[in-house]
Amino acid sequence: MDTSRLQEIIDSLGSFVWGPWFLIPLLLGTGLLLTIRLGALQFRYLGVALRHGLIDRNDEGGEGDISQFQALTTALAATVGVGNIVGVATAIGVGGPGALFWMWVTGLVGMASKYAEAFLGVRFRTTDAKGNVSGGPQRYLEEGIPGGFGKFLGWFFTIAAIIASFGIGNLTQANAVATGLEDSFGVSPWVSGIVMFILTGTVLLGGIQAIGKVTSAFVPLMIIIYVVGALVVLAMRASELPAAFALIFSDAFSGTAAVGGFLGSGIILALQMGVARGIFSNESGMGSAAIAAAAAKTKHPVRQGLVSMTQTFIDTIIVVSMTGLVIVTTGVWEGGRAAAGTMTADAFRAGIGADWGGTIVSLSIVFFAFSTILGWAYYGERSAERAFGILGSLPYRLIFTCVVFLGAITELHLAWSFADLANGLMALPNLIGLIILSGLVARETKAYLKFDPKLRAGSEEIERFLAETNNPWRSGK
Repeated sequence: MDTSRLQEIIDSLGSFVWGPWFLIPLLLGTGLLLTIRLGALQFRYLGVALRHGLIDRNDEGGEGDISQFQALTTALAATVGVGNIVGVATAIGVGGPGALFWMWVTGLVGMASKYAEAFLGVRFRTTDAKGNVSGGPQRYLEEGIPGGFGKFLGWFFTIAAIIASFGIGNLTQANAVATGLEDSFGVSPWVSGIVMFILTGTVLLGGIQAIGKVTSAFVPLMIIIYVVGALVVLAMRASELPAAFALIFSDAFSGTAAVGGFLGSGIILALQMGVARGIFSNESGMGSAAIAAAAAKTKHPVRQGLVSMTQTFIDTIIVVSMTGLVIVTTGVWEGGRAAAGTMTADAFRAGIGADWGGTIVSLSIVFFAFSTILGWAYYGERSAERAFGILGSLPYRLIFTCVVFLGAITELHLAWSFADLANGLMALPNLIGLIILSGLVARETKAYLKFDPKLRAGSEEIERFLAETNNPWRSGK
């Protein structure tokens, strides 16, 4: 089968999966259902969650392998990647400025989905043969949903996650690093591939503890540098912001006519691109972040669920917004699909000059993409262990590390289409599971937050609460 035919097949499958009558309504509907059942938790408890995750950082006395902050940065490492830079540009280039609005909507309702899947990741986690805490959709779908259907969903997710880890979490990211370094600094893709091969292999040898230490050290810094650069551009274009917001909101419900080479096609395309790229960026509903959440040292699933929820807020409402607003205010979006690959870099260059603008975007792509590789290596490894047992861990690490090198030196025309399709295949079983388990999530969440609304309770208080309410979960599970 030639490449063009394979591209057509993947594009057709992707169009169906991400079409207006399949995954998009399921994704938004699940987020809306959870928002309602949880009483708009993502809005009412956002401040508490941000304080607990970014300031408190640790749940002293909680069981797990890494701190809550490290679990958050590992999830951020996996999500704040190429999708926040190139993905946003592609969404706006194809779907118009209105696509950014639908990315916001996906993020806001997705915070409830992210909370629920992280809650369940901790709620049903267990300890593996090596003594490490393990959990995620591959466990809570099978264990939380009785019968063969739950087992089917769990295995569907497991296989899809392994496949997706080589697409969204490896090939596209490694290629983005190599391309960025070659275009901006003249570094050969072979050199980039060898360096990434060595760095990835070194970090993965240390497992989740090493990944957590690395991501907690540089993920916050890389996000701050990128956001500050974007804020400088927006400050210089402050007079354009009102018109930019007006365009984003109006275009979300009207579509953009074809001007200046832009290939707009109305509301459906803006919705489709916004939701598809939104989930590519923040992964809410995909279930991946639940794998990192399950490893966190926490005293109760609600506490880690709230911390994990902030990842979607940081990724979409902050980082994606910065990219989208810079693109719209500078006007480079009118170049359309053909310019999507360089749109963000062009926008930064237009805002703060060719030297600084291009350098910030290039370095951000490198660091964002490499951090995503590390985060997804853990997700894929946990899924491989679920499929093949503890002996599947080392072979997966070796194969994953080799694919990083392959992604750096290979032209990947199919990478984005493949990544979108893999995302959809992962999200499908997880979203179905979140709907089925939404009652359990809502019931236990409301009970805990009534007891500890500020997340200030100590270990002994929580143990008494669990005993009094006959809750089956224990921090030492």
